[in-house]
Amino acid sequence: MAPGGAQELFSLKPDLTCLGKIMGGGLPAAAFGGRADIMEYLAPQGSVYQAGTLSGNPLAVAAGTAVLSWLDSHRHIYDELETKTAAAVCEMQKKAPAYVSRCGSAFTLFHCTHTVENAAQARKQDRESFSRFWNHCRSRGVFLPPSPFETAFISTAHTDADMETLIQCVDEFSWNL
Repeated sequence: MAPGGAQELFSLKPDLTCLGKIMGGGLPAAAFGGRADIMEYLAPQGSVYQAGTLSGNPLAVAAGTAVLSWLDSHRHIYDELETKTAAAVCEMQKKAPAYVSRCGSAFTLFHCTHTVENAAQARKQDRESFSRFWNHCRSRGVFLPPSPFETAFISTAHTDADMETLIQCVDEFSWNL
């Protein structure tokens, strides 16, 4: 979405930030941080002990540093992903009576005709339709998240042909919402 994630995109200053995936450059890594008054609860100042099997793993930290450094010097990628995803979502909306939610290069195709802005609205979608659509896409080599509540992410590895295949899957599907 942006070098600073959704926080940067929406100009947010959270009390606590949790990071994962990109931090390890594909290897298992995660971190959190926040306001000093919250972080003071952690040992050694506070009584909350935090540790993990891979805490401080030097390989994951090196990989994450390399990926984040590369992304920092290739910031145009964020705009390219935004443009590619926006175009694909626009085409999907034209071809399906479903609701597509998008933010940056992330999207979810909800199997309903109403706007989805919260969990209660998302639960009202047609899960049977989602299941049929997921299998339809999978049979054509398009691998979407297997849950109607998950988000799909477009990456630099996705080609224009990949996006066309996704749009074609949406167009070919027998929608009956």
